[in-house]
Amino acid sequence: MTAVVGAGSGMVMDRARTVFVVDDDEAARDSLLVLLGSEGLPVQGFASAKDFLDSFDPEAPGCVITDLQMPGMDGLQLMGELTQIGCILPVVVITGHADVSLAVEAMKAGARDFIEKPFDREPILRAVLDCLEAYGSAADAHTSRQLIQSRVDSLTGREREVLDQLLQGASNKVIALRLAISPRTVEVYRANVMAKMRADSLSELVRMAISVGAA
Repeated sequence: MTAVVGAGSGMVMDRARTVFVVDDDEAARDSLLVLLGSEGLPVQGFASAKDFLDSFDPEAPGCVITDLQMPGMDGLQLMGELTQIGCILPVVVITGHADVSLAVEAMKAGARDFIEKPFDREPILRAVLDCLEAYGSAADAHTSRQLIQSRVDSLTGREREVLDQLLQGASNKVIALRLAISPRTVEVYRANVMAKMRADSLSELVRMAISVGAA
């Protein structure tokens, strides 16, 4: 593994976000490390997808730049592995001119952008900045979903039943009949659900439930 921590003043970025460069071509990898490091971006380089995955923390913030054509695990397979472990890092793929169709396949698989070799400075920097910005948005959304899921998980069994009925559009009276409890008891459970979910309205409750697949 090669690591370079940039100290340049070209860009002001969240220093905690790292650009992970995965490329078996040492010259290309080092070129990217120097380029990105010179812009003040923390960067780490890896000679193979396996080396990267062996030391990678799925919670690490940043983005990934990976070559598509690598021995062993290629770029597409690496993207698949990242998806399997729940990684939300945006990915930029690097490809030779003859492999544009493969890059399109990678885009369909979730890559945010692709850069052709030999690459120019500006397209790489634009792609990385776009990815780091996208990571920030994705991380915020991921954190929000985790928070909402924790609230759903905090509901009791009966409260979850009431939530499910609310999501089906059932009134308090209908819920009472379906669950064989009094309408007043339904009101109590409904109030508990709204409080635990921290929802100010039924529409907000529905949006929360949809965001975590509970609806």
